[in-house]
Amino acid sequence: MSKEELTASPTGYADWLTELKQRIHAAQQRASLAVNRELVLLYWQIGQDILARQASQGWGSKVVDRLARDLRNAFPDMKGFSPRNLKYMRAFAEAWPDGEFVQAALAQLPWYHQLALLDKLQTAEERQWYAAQALENGWSRNVLVMQIESGLRQRTGAAITNFSQRLPQPQSDLARESLKDPYRLDFLGLGKEAQERAIEAALVKHVTQFLMELGAGFAFVGRQVHVEVGDKDFYIDLLFYHLKLRCYVVVELKAGEFQPEYAGKLNFYLSAVDSQLRHATDNPSLGLLLCKNRDKVVAEYALRDMHKPIGVAEYQLVQALPEELQTDLPRIEDIESELRDADDAPGEVQA
Repeated sequence: MSKEELTASPTGYADWLTELKQRIHAAQQRASLAVNRELVLLYWQIGQDILARQASQGWGSKVVDRLARDLRNAFPDMKGFSPRNLKYMRAFAEAWPDGEFVQAALAQLPWYHQLALLDKLQTAEERQWYAAQALENGWSRNVLVMQIESGLRQRTGAAITNFSQRLPQPQSDLARESLKDPYRLDFLGLGKEAQERAIEAALVKHVTQFLMELGAGFAFVGRQVHVEVGDKDFYIDLLFYHLKLRCYVVVELKAGEFQPEYAGKLNFYLSAVDSQLRHATDNPSLGLLLCKNRDKVVAEYALRDMHKPIGVAEYQLVQALPEELQTDLPRIEDIESELRDADDAPGEVQA
């Protein structure tokens, strides 16, 4: 067979090959998920056995060490039977007594995700919430740990909003759950007194991390997005589109304390976006005011009679640290370098 015969592709071959690659990749993923599921269920069953036998026969903790030795002797090529991991299996089974839930949902998460849930959280309610979020968003173990340590559950849905008065159900609940308070922006490496444009530029530079902090569903549209109203030009700090809520989200940054007039300006921007950018199939646009700090009562009064759905939340540029760790904060030279890089960023980045 000639080289030309080997390299020449018949009509439709390329499309067929692409389809086959996709099918093979999908089959590999399903196989990997199936192996993981069986392993997690096996570990849960071993943990259940240890619990049951220790309870009924009074076996002490030493039996775990003996079991680890015997299982490793029986399966020398199989990892996961160390005394430490067997104790995790016992804790895993104790934390999740409902076998149906483990089989139906929890077993979809890899084992090391399970260990993070056990180590970092104390209650079944918290573990179930973070497990559901990890499944929905496809978090890696490191992202799961980061979200737990940042207190995501406590911050989710905590922003002050007027959504229940301005949006129909169930959109108002979904919109409220899409916002947090406070937002953690410590990944920017900026000092506490950074000004709005510096924060805005750094957020664009680190947009991937910012999108992760915003949460699932947010897509970045642009920075300093131009809208023209009458004969005047206006520029929106940051514009996003929420894929689940099917609406634009206008984000305004304020480096100081929340002022009532900020809500009026954001209400104006939302009117402009709804008039000029919103598609007929989109839901009403949402506004988010990110302020360095805010008085809850003042924010609630400011939003009470606003016609557009708006939320107000604080942001944190620097995580509170013990005094002995303050030296780990960025040096002034590092901050200046970050700002120089951010100022060189383009004025608008398209998703």
